[in-house]
Amino acid sequence: MKALIITNLTKKIRPGHFSMIEPLQKLGLEVSWAANFSQYGGNIVDAPIKLHHIDFYRNPFNPKNLVAYKQLSKLLREEKFDLIHCNNPIGGLLGRICGSKARVKKIIYTVHGFHFYKGASLINITLFKWAEMWLARHTDAIITINIEDYESAQKFNLRNNGKVYYVPGVGVDTTSIKNTNGKRNELLNEINVKDDAILLISVGELNTNKNNSVIIEALRKLNNSCIHYLLCGVGDKECELKNKVKEYGLEKNVHFLGYRNDIPQLLKSSDVYLLPSYREGLSRSLMEAMGAGLPCIVSEIRGNVDLIQEGVDGFLRAPNDSEGFAEAINILASDKELREKMKISNLETIKKFDVENVKKEMKKIYEEELI
Repeated sequence: MKALIITNLTKKIRPGHFSMIEPLQKLGLEVSWAANFSQYGGNIVDAPIKLHHIDFYRNPFNPKNLVAYKQLSKLLREEKFDLIHCNNPIGGLLGRICGSKARVKKIIYTVHGFHFYKGASLINITLFKWAEMWLARHTDAIITINIEDYESAQKFNLRNNGKVYYVPGVGVDTTSIKNTNGKRNELLNEINVKDDAILLISVGELNTNKNNSVIIEALRKLNNSCIHYLLCGVGDKECELKNKVKEYGLEKNVHFLGYRNDIPQLLKSSDVYLLPSYREGLSRSLMEAMGAGLPCIVSEIRGNVDLIQEGVDGFLRAPNDSEGFAEAINILASDKELREKMKISNLETIKKFDVENVKKEMKKIYEEELI
């Protein structure tokens, strides 16, 4: 039997990918993987499975996805896969349409975050919800990674009376993170700050959704020279954020580190993780921060509320509540004992989301679906 995993733009193989690959291989399936590998960081020839390049574009309305549709249709026609496992919006859209057309026996879709969610725009809760309801009729199983999406998917009518599953994320390698050594002294020297600095850190693309500006607003309110904010990532909001930092006179306290390949070491060198996003499915960066033992201050939204318990693992605040973020930052910055308690709690909480646990859950799902 043959299986195809479908994702969007894929730059490298992550632990979460093996939560799909390994269970399928253990069940005796020959596994391939289709995605846009134009920015793949390794040698495709050295990949652990056969890779098929498809010109997917993230924007579902991009007309260039018609090329991807033709490429994927051709691949499914020629290879005759018994199972396809679709991921991400475009992979989920084109994968299910092409899979249904090619009469693939089993079509599975993992939801990484429905575009209709609590607080979403009118177009999201109408157009995108309608689209997902229609696509569900071409899907044998839907896998969700947070409770809100699981409850939403229960209302869909799936192909062949299909089933909705919940798994705790796509899996993070908590063992690797735990065994990673920090480099705090090196980091302090890099950003030129003193040993007693409190280091806050955010990881991710600098875009509207990540909402890093609310943290800059919070830092302005705190006016504490000992608190430093590290931004790891690049994006279209970078110039705007830098201008705001300059306007508020926070150049010595906010540090733009750009794209980094040493995120585990940076997390292990920091004191608090921040994620003020407007929308998440189940944030991998947040789970990695928890695995590094960081207390977390995050927006009170879907996904984040599955991971962080108020006052136990960190703090939950409304995305635009700069006062609330400032208060939470101040509490953790001034209370080392509380940071240590939250570290212990997060190291325990994250075990459920470890990639080895997710692999076991995925194997059960594949077994049930292949019967």
